[in-house]
Amino acid sequence: MIKSNAASVEFRNVSKVYPGSRVAAVDNVSIHVEEGRLVTLLGPSGCGKTTTLRMIAGLEFVTSGQIIIGGKDVTTLPATERDVSMVFQSYALFPHMTVRENVEYGLKFSGFPKREIADRAMAGLTLVGLQDYGARLPSQLSGGQQQRVAVARALVLEPQVLLFDEPLSNLDAKLRRQVREDIRDIQTKLGLTVVYVTHDQEEALAVSDRIIVMNNAVVAQEGTPRELYDAPANTFVADFIGEANLLNCEITKIKAGIASVRLGPVKLDLPARGQAVGPARLAIRPNRINLVKGSTKNTLPATLSKVTYVGKHLECMAMTEAGPIFALCNDVDAAFKPGDKVGLDFPGRGPVLVAE
Repeated sequence: MIKSNAASVEFRNVSKVYPGSRVAAVDNVSIHVEEGRLVTLLGPSGCGKTTTLRMIAGLEFVTSGQIIIGGKDVTTLPATERDVSMVFQSYALFPHMTVRENVEYGLKFSGFPKREIADRAMAGLTLVGLQDYGARLPSQLSGGQQQRVAVARALVLEPQVLLFDEPLSNLDAKLRRQVREDIRDIQTKLGLTVVYVTHDQEEALAVSDRIIVMNNAVVAQEGTPRELYDAPANTFVADFIGEANLLNCEITKIKAGIASVRLGPVKLDLPARGQAVGPARLAIRPNRINLVKGSTKNTLPATLSKVTYVGKHLECMAMTEAGPIFALCNDVDAAFKPGDKVGLDFPGRGPVLVAE
């Protein structure tokens, strides 16, 4: 039986500057991962997310700051003295070993007796649904099965923290969805503390309790998937977490935390979110725009330049005085076509004021 030894992870003003570089790979980052939670580090290539993960693992050392795992300062401890396991992007399975031998490998070096090694390996393979594949070689498995072997190998060590570095990037779209569900199910069932790195925003939204969005070596925003999607803090997060139309608008007044916003002829009352009267930026998700035939009161007049059928919805590009706006129409039988004059209606949960 695999048990959870879940522990919290804390970064206190952590920075990392590689030798010979003048630019910090991670710059004064403070984060807290609660025990038993799956937290994703999300961001574009070069943002610092993988360096952050490697510092948790002890594969990189901090330039300044502290790393606390389970209340213990591990800042200067090497990887071998941290109770952390990592699942790599490449799986890192030994091709000449059987699946069972791969799962047993770390246990043998941890000093467990033979009987316990065998029992833990079988428990790990059972947990990932591969109990009948122990005698096979990695080359005889699919990509998704190889990834599950890598997960089992990490789980049998019962680490305080389990780390995933872009674990699904080598899988096709259908397998990615299945394996991410497997990882989430195991994490939830065992109550594991997981830190998960990806650049795929849909993947992050699907598996995470919380998401830490990184950009240019710092934390751009942290929150639940819904918080980040519904209320991005700035234009970077709005554009990176799902698609967003970023439009210029004008705040005409603010009263009791509510901003009166003008977008062309449309008037909106929105949470001010720290913005001041004057020019501002608005983020609007494509799936939160309603298209109506013609132009009605308090809708933004538009001309459709492109309408594309993609099966589950229509993708529409609308030209407006505020700029081009991308919208989704869930009614695939709607008679919209290029050249149509339409009105864009923005429901209450649609537009959000964002900082630059």
